[in-house]
Amino acid sequence: MLLAQLTEACGAPGQEGEVRDLIRTEIAPYVDEIKTDALGNLIAVKNPNGKGPKVMLAAHMDEVALMITSIEKNGYLRFKPIGGIDPRVLVAKTVVVGAKKIPGVIGSKPIHLQRPEERQRALSIQELQIDIGVKSKEEAEKLVSLGECAYFTTKYEEFGSGKVKAKALDDRVGCSLVIELLKEDFSFPLYAAFTVQEEVGLRGSGVAAYQIEPDIALVLEGTTASDVPGTDEHKHATSVGKGPAITFMDRTVIPNPKLVQELLDLAAEKGIPAQARRATTGGTDGGQIQLTKTGSKVAVIAVPCRYIHSAVSVMSKKDYEAAFLLVKNYLQRLQEREG
Repeated sequence: MLLAQLTEACGAPGQEGEVRDLIRTEIAPYVDEIKTDALGNLIAVKNPNGKGPKVMLAAHMDEVALMITSIEKNGYLRFKPIGGIDPRVLVAKTVVVGAKKIPGVIGSKPIHLQRPEERQRALSIQELQIDIGVKSKEEAEKLVSLGECAYFTTKYEEFGSGKVKAKALDDRVGCSLVIELLKEDFSFPLYAAFTVQEEVGLRGSGVAAYQIEPDIALVLEGTTASDVPGTDEHKHATSVGKGPAITFMDRTVIPNPKLVQELLDLAAEKGIPAQARRATTGGTDGGQIQLTKTGSKVAVIAVPCRYIHSAVSVMSKKDYEAAFLLVKNYLQRLQEREG
């Protein structure tokens, strides 16, 4: 399954090559042109000379990860997070490190050796290390290099009532949606931008938009679902199982109001479940795309995912399917209107 392949691939910010190669192979039969720019964005186009508005679909390839910053004399690896990772989720997680995917475990001082005051707080990044099963720095250096990244090892799995658990749903779910949409037939110029380094500052999307100069841009994301114990319902940013979330505002972007309303009206008309993203924190590639060159009309459509930026996230297959239907219907409606 495509989404399984995408989530199990490894691609830290600035090191998205494995994901990019997978996507290139998947989309090549369905597009007219495809290229990788200097920053690493993968940009593809259908109907470059078609009539109608230039539409950009954007999804970022990178995932949060851990970069190896030093190797200790005893062979343990020290690391720093790339992107927003809560240190509390790291202890005892299994990882693979670097291009060779060396297996490792994130370890810490065991609880029975901790002082009472240490047991009352979360461990910091500085108190954690990756154990790759060697006994010296020299052994470790034969397997791992500084600057390589460690990735969670979670496998894609379907469970419960139509749910999926996997790593990197933020934003391999968006990548998967864009790939599937490229397989559909449209007559206007349709660009797909699989962007890099979103998790460290939305870096790739502005570069991609500068080249494409879209009239309309739809950003497809995996976003925070907060329908979990301990969070009051009125504070739920999004909820799993209620359809894709449409953003009104976040830290980086205020999407085009008419475009947002059109998407909501279309969802209601077609009976596609959809919800408003009720949080204004975080940011997406839409923030950079909207501001590039002379600007673009932007909307953000996201699949709600519980526990993002951790070793495993959870989403609903129905939300994924509804997101696909909503964007497909919008593009079809756009084609009918402009045709």
